[in-house]
Amino acid sequence: MRFWDSSALVPLLLAEPASPRMLEFYRDDPALLVWWGTEVELTSALAWLERESLLEPEAMGQALTRLGVLKAAWHEVLPTEEVRETARRFLRVHPLRAMDALQLAAAFVASRGRPSYLGFVCLDARLSQAAQREGFPVLGLG
Repeated sequence: MRFWDSSALVPLLLAEPASPRMLEFYRDDPALLVWWGTEVELTSALAWLERESLLEPEAMGQALTRLGVLKAAWHEVLPTEEVRETARRFLRVHPLRAMDALQLAAAFVASRGRPSYLGFVCLDARLSQAAQREGFPVLGLG
């Protein structure tokens, strides 16, 4: 099982340059571990593309259907006090936005403090760097 950041899941919903690589990671290990807020983040990304006329309504519907299929099978890290405290610490030591700190904190809590044992799939450079510094093996960029 690997932890998937929202940035790495978008290419599973839409055809993007990173889609073949993300599909390969997914096929290799289809057990997705995500943060509790991932569905909202993904819907936000899709809605932004639709509002900017970069995603047609039909493609939006297809992407939301794919999201529903993924969500039905993924495992979520719930918003606990431990996740919140860890995110607050990460905000002090890494140049992260709040949602990215929550993603990283969820992965850290899910790893039970042993990040080297949990792959972190991410396409966001800043979050990938923070995850690497915390000890996660990061897949996605490069």
